[in-house]
This record gives sequence, C-alpha cells and structure tokens, in this order.
Amino acid sequence: MKGDQAEILYGLQRLSLQLPGQSTILNLAEINRRINPQQFRRRLENMLDRYPLDLSWPILVLADKTRLCGYPEYLPLLIEILENRGMRRDALQVIIAYGTHPAQSDKECLQAYGEIFHQLQFVHHDCENADFEENGITNRGTPIRVRRDLLEASCVITMGAICHHYFAGYGGGRKLIFPGCGERHAIYANHSLYLDQKEQQLTPSCQPGILENNPLAEDLFEVEDGGRTPDLAIHGILDSHGQLCDLLVGRGREDFLSACRQHGENCESQAGPFDYVIASCGGYPKDINFIQSHKAIHNAAMFVRDGGMLLLYCHCPDGIGSTTFLPWFRESDFQAAFSRLAAGYEGNGGTALATMTKLQRIRIGLVSDLDDEFFQLTRFENMSHEAVQNMLNRISPEKSVTFIPNASLLVKKQ
Repeated sequence: MKGDQAEILYGLQRLSLQLPGQSTILNLAEINRRINPQQFRRRLENMLDRYPLDLSWPILVLADKTRLCGYPEYLPLLIEILENRGMRRDALQVIIAYGTHPAQSDKECLQAYGEIFHQLQFVHHDCENADFEENGITNRGTPIRVRRDLLEASCVITMGAICHHYFAGYGGGRKLIFPGCGERHAIYANHSLYLDQKEQQLTPSCQPGILENNPLAEDLFEVEDGGRTPDLAIHGILDSHGQLCDLLVGRGREDFLSACRQHGENCESQAGPFDYVIASCGGYPKDINFIQSHKAIHNAAMFVRDGGMLLLYCHCPDGIGSTTFLPWFRESDFQAAFSRLAAGYEGNGGTALATMTKLQRIRIGLVSDLDDEFFQLTRFENMSHEAVQNMLNRISPEKSVTFIPNASLLVKKQ
C-alpha cells in the first residue's frame, strides 16, 4: 500500500519520494509570521526608550551563513533606527561570529546579509589572531578570553536566530559572543565538557534543549558573566521552513531563556521511536556540508529505535566542512578516539564521537555528494535517491516509518 508523496528539500532542489502506507509525518508546530518591519520598529524603539544605548562606538555581532536571521530585510531597518538615535554609521563595527568556522567569501556574505554588506564595516572573526583579553577562568576550567574591541565598545548588540544545539542545549543569543567571538583554545576547553572522562563516554546531559544540569551550557553562562554581555539582544524565531517568523528584542539571561522556551515549544516532539526515519536537513544552507548536516542527523537519530535505520538527505556541496573530522575515524575504535580527544580537545572531535555513538546504535544511510573516502572511513551507507525509494517499497507493513521534512529544527523532547 502506498502512502503520502513526500517533498524533500535537498540543497536547492526539491525531490519527490513515495512513502509506505503506514508512514507518519513529523512536522514542526506551524507558527504564523508574527514580525514585520513596523512591528520590529515598535519593539526596538520601545526597548531603546527603556534602555538607551551609548552609540558612540557600537559593535553589532551577527551569525554566519549557516544561521540566517532575516538579515537582508531587517539589518537596514536596525541601522536606520540606530542612526536616528545618534549613531554614526562609520563608528559601527559588525563582527561575523564564526567561532572556529572558516570565513565566508564576499559573495556568501552578500547573500547572507544583503547589500548592506557593502555599506558597513564588517570584520571576520578569527579565533586565533583576534586581539583577546584574559578575563579569568570558569569553575570548570574554561579561560574567559574576550575580544578587546568587545570590551572597549560603547555598546554591544547581537542579532541571530535561536536554535537547538546538539550538546550546548541552544544556539544563538549568548553563543554569538562565545564561542562565536571566542578564542580557539577557550572554545575547545568549553567543548571538552561534552566528554565525561570519569565514565569514558559523552556527557549524557549535554543534549539539545537542555540547559539545566548541562555542564557545557552552565559553563557558557559563566563565560558570559565574566566576559561581555550584550546591551541589546535580538533573537530570531524560525518557522518549519527555516524562515524568520519573529524577532524578540531584549537583553539579559531571562530574555534569552524566554526565546529558547518559545523556540522549544515549536520544535520539539515526543513521537517515536520508529523502525525507519526518512529525513531532510531542510535544504540549503542546513546541508551545505556534513558538519552542518550533523545537527539534522543527531536530531533525527533520536527518533530511531535501537537497531533501526535513518535515511537522511544532506546535499553537502562543500564536502565535510572541516579537515579535523574524518581523521578521528582512523583511530582503532571509539575508546581510542575518546582517549585521544580527552587528552587534548580538537575541533569537531566531539562531532566525530557523537557520530560514532549513533552509528553503533543504528544504521544510517546518506543521500549526499560526499566522496568515497568519507564512506570508507565511516560506517555511513552511501545511498542514492533511487535506492531509498526501492528500500521504502520493500518495507514490511509491520514496521513503523516516519518522515521528518526539517530535521535540523525538529528535536526529540527530553
């Protein structure tokens, strides 16, 4: 018996797949677009009336191309309102919060931020060569190294979308400052809390949507307290298609937590587990490379029962997106990789170990442009779109099946 026809976002393409008759579809809670330029102007003006900013030497921190937030439409309006409040455009510095990600090209920046990219002073954050100031150490051993220009700025404004993060609980908000504008070794010190060295396993409470009793998330709060907190924080809320539907204007931890709760209500499900899960990352830029696609793999895998199978569509035109991911699979086994990473945390080591644990529990087939070496070193199964359809055609009616159109955003409720 044939089921629904599923439309799968794959990069910039739309593919069609016939689902088995017993299939269900897991969608995010649909929310109406609640923001428009007039509403954003009112919210921002009200906040600035309540908490005026010193705009003599401001810094604006934005996310990179992997975490878009309606920038082409709303950045010009933000700049206009700040200028009306006395800001000189040539005094504003805009920092792209890459964390340890590589810098974007001008073409990619133009696509992410719009024409205003050519009108403002953009700075590509460099986690190794920026001018950092030491500002203490957290109780868990993370050095608080802050960009000196953030400390010297008359005010700091952040603007980025809230999202689940597979081990930090939530991304966006405070993460734009750190690790977004952090120093590489400080970032690694925080990320190493993903490793439970006593039990020789990944820390169980480091999960998407979990902030309380999550040592890595709690450490980020300490870094925030000892570093530079934003004077104004603009939090984007995305809909099921990854499009901006709301902008929350606030400041401080409570406003960040409130934005996280709102995002969580829209993007969490208690469904499953299922024998088969078919999922899309949600298309470009969610599947621009494997490192970005891993978020969808992590989320979708949580809906698969032990021994089941995940079939994920992730285009990955930019390949893996990191040179530090694949070498971990050359270690003899998980424990060897864990011991090496625990001895000295390195970029995307945590992602590699998280991938290994999933591949130990379930089968994962990928429809992608990833090369043969990737599949030879990992235990992912290299699938074509046709092979997925053929597999679905043969699934027994007794097996449970679900389709997740946007696995980058949908998370299993903890």
